[in-house]
Amino acid sequence: MATPRNTTNSVECWGTYETVLHGPEIGNPFVDIKISAEFRFKHRAVEVDGFYDGSGIYRVRFMPDTVGGWTYLTKSNVPELDGKSGRFICITPTQRNHGPVQVRNTFHFDYADGTHYFPIGTTCYAWAHQGDELEEQTLKTLRSSPFNKVRMCVFPKDYPYNKVNPQYYPFERDATGSNDYTRFCPAFFQHFEMRVGDLMELGIEADLILFHPYDRWGYDGMSSEVNDRYLRYVVARLSAYRNVWWSMANEFDFCRSKSMEDWDHLFRVVQESDPYQHLRSIHNGVLIYDHSKPWVTHASIQSSDFSRIQEWRQTYRKPIIYDEVQYEGNIPEDFGDISAQELVRRFWEGTAAGAYVGHGETYLHPLDILWWSKGVVLHGQSPSRIAFLRKILENGPPEGLNPILSQICSWRNTTNRVAGKEGEYYLYYLGLHQPAEVKFTLAPNVLYTVEVIDTWEKTITPVEGKFQGAFTIKLPCKPYLAICIRKLDQGKPV
Repeated sequence: MATPRNTTNSVECWGTYETVLHGPEIGNPFVDIKISAEFRFKHRAVEVDGFYDGSGIYRVRFMPDTVGGWTYLTKSNVPELDGKSGRFICITPTQRNHGPVQVRNTFHFDYADGTHYFPIGTTCYAWAHQGDELEEQTLKTLRSSPFNKVRMCVFPKDYPYNKVNPQYYPFERDATGSNDYTRFCPAFFQHFEMRVGDLMELGIEADLILFHPYDRWGYDGMSSEVNDRYLRYVVARLSAYRNVWWSMANEFDFCRSKSMEDWDHLFRVVQESDPYQHLRSIHNGVLIYDHSKPWVTHASIQSSDFSRIQEWRQTYRKPIIYDEVQYEGNIPEDFGDISAQELVRRFWEGTAAGAYVGHGETYLHPLDILWWSKGVVLHGQSPSRIAFLRKILENGPPEGLNPILSQICSWRNTTNRVAGKEGEYYLYYLGLHQPAEVKFTLAPNVLYTVEVIDTWEKTITPVEGKFQGAFTIKLPCKPYLAICIRKLDQGKPV
């Protein structure tokens, strides 16, 4: 008879509680055996799917969101796994555990405990498929980086600068390399989820890319039935990790085997399978997906055209993340050869227009170890400047920066270049422009302070005095400057 095994009878709020049972190994448990559990707290009941982890081991993972006593009861189509019950205590979360990220204030994010979250992401597509030595180096780099989100592929990736076979494959394979799409490879997923957990310990969100077109193993051409089974298995294994986001695809429109109706269906499979409703997006190549659809929580955009941010905000009414604005680097491909200054400029342009922007790096390496593909080490000059921007965001309005369309500045190039909170906080980005002075007209009876920010040199220079009404700010005539205007906390009408 199968009995639940747990390493502990308590788990912190938004931690992962796991019930382990032993059951049949005969036949194909991945297909033939169903297991789930109902977790209850007082009047609430949450249904969670379990999964087969090989060697007769079945697991059900759960992320409790309320402190107190929980019970569970398993359900299965085989008697050995059905009707197993237990209880555990959900305790107060530790200091660094703020819960999963969710949308707030329409265009922004926070953690479940209300702590504000400003996504400063990077792309490391295949870092979790490089073997322990390189992966541990990547984690060491991330530990001291400004990034709090990593875009990463579940499936291994075949692309220039990333031609090495992975250590593990997601499906069992025969001697010829043919996939058995009815049998997942537990070792692959055990390793992958370990890396998701490593990111969680660092306070980094794992933006998991579920499909992509850059493939030589057959995963991009799987049948609809296999796609659905794969998604449900991944959600069952990983949804109890609080740092998980779901990205349906990298460059979905280049996946020729799937139609728009297929993508809609796959979104719904994830939405219906995930009891915690983690964030869901889809990344484009050329064609922009309709992010207004109800199963999309935020827009993930590949573009450097920030002029469309206002259009997308108004149309989608959701957060806009430019997850790919090209990469700092020197590879021959034009998507990966922009300068650090240009990448930082794009971060500031997108931020000042009311969106969030993602990082990537593609410097040539003798062993093809590029951050964008394999991770390991950052070589560029943009991360420290991005860290500087992150601090400015975290010290700004806690509800996030929204575009300000009122004309309070004489500088004519302010379209899509100022964000903040009307009447209280203004962040102007001048970019490549270098005017000698800028004139402002604000409320005549409110006092403001002004700071000149050098976004490249990472300096903040307070302008002497307090300002109200119409005033002029002198500037040092150099590019990459920003101006921050704050209402005095103790400002009084004068």
